[in-house]
Parts: sequence; structure tokens; C-alpha cells
Amino acid sequence: MIETLVGQVAGIPALDAVGEAHRAEALAWLRGTDDVYRRVKPAIPDPHLVAYVLVVDRAAPAVLLCDHRLAGLWLPTGGHVDRGESPQASAARECREELGAVLPSDAATGAQPFFVTVTETTGPPADRHMDVSLWFAFAGTRGMRLQPDPREFRAVRWWTPDELATAAPDGFEPHLGRALGALRLRRARGQEPGRSTGTIGRILPAEGDASC
Repeated sequence: MIETLVGQVAGIPALDAVGEAHRAEALAWLRGTDDVYRRVKPAIPDPHLVAYVLVVDRAAPAVLLCDHRLAGLWLPTGGHVDRGESPQASAARECREELGAVLPSDAATGAQPFFVTVTETTGPPADRHMDVSLWFAFAGTRGMRLQPDPREFRAVRWWTPDELATAAPDGFEPHLGRALGALRLRRARGQEPGRSTGTIGRILPAEGDASC
């Protein structure tokens, strides 16, 4: 499994110096230990492996983000990779558990991770630790039926690249903008900069079954 992870991370393009640094740090960590899966909440071992899922509507274009209760940030859905579980399987499981959705991989990225980050978590200082996160893209559409987990999220929302570009960055996953660059999302034809289209910016409370 570790050899597979090394191959996956080595195959992720680095779009900038930050990407090169994160990929190199992740590879050095993977080559130095096989203790990569969280065993004890919240931080043993430190770091440990995480799978992120960006649900992407390329026709909009937009991504689905979740207002995470614990982190206090708008984040992709995702979570810790369990021992014996591939990151791809973990990404699909988290999407089912947290959004109530079974989705295909994004056609542009396929089933492989398209992005890697090494970041410190938020929260109480005693609980903070480093997450090595492999990012996957799944294909979704506005109006799709979701069952967001209200224990995890205050709300979920579709965001356009333009909306994210003008939003306060400290409310979001710190490398989200770079991830969008890796996905090469482009503004929808006819959409004016800085303006959302239709229901794309509507907030969906994380309670029960609803369309978003």
C-alpha cells in the first residue's frame, strides 16, 4: 500500500513552488514510515493521511463546499483514510457518509488524486496536527439530491470560481484556490465576473434530504 501511495503522490503535478514543496514533504514522509493511518483521535500518528473530495459541476462551473462545524471553515468533504483502505475508497466512503451521494470521478482528473497538501489543522492547540491530504474530484450537478450530515456541517453550498475569488480567504481551506487552479475551472460562458448564476450560491442547511 505504501508503494502505491508513493506512486500516486509522485504522479501529482506540482503547479507552483508550494506544490513542489508539499509533494516533496509528503513523499519524504511516506518513504520514512508505514504508520500513516490515524489510530487515535485526534492526532496519533502525527501526521496522518486524509482524503479530500471536491464535488465539481464543470458546466456551471462550481464546486460544492461544506461549512464544517469543528474546523470553522468552508471545506471540501473528506476525512481520514482507514488502515487497509485506499485513498480512493476513503474518498467515495466520505462522500456517501457526509453527503449521502454516490458520484463518479470527474472526467478530467479520473480516479487518481489531482492535488496534495500538507497542512496543520485548526482547533484547540492541544489537538492540532499535520494532515497529508490527497484531493480527489467527483462529478456532480447543481440541483442534485444530497443528505448532508448535520453533525459535521452547518450548511453546504455551491461556489463559483468568481465568488471564491472575492470571498474572505480566511474562511476557507487555505489551499482551495490552488486546488481550483489544478482543476482548471473556468467561468461559464456569459457569466459576468463577480456574479453568481441562478441557485449556485444558495445555502443548503445540513438537515435532511434536499436539492442543492
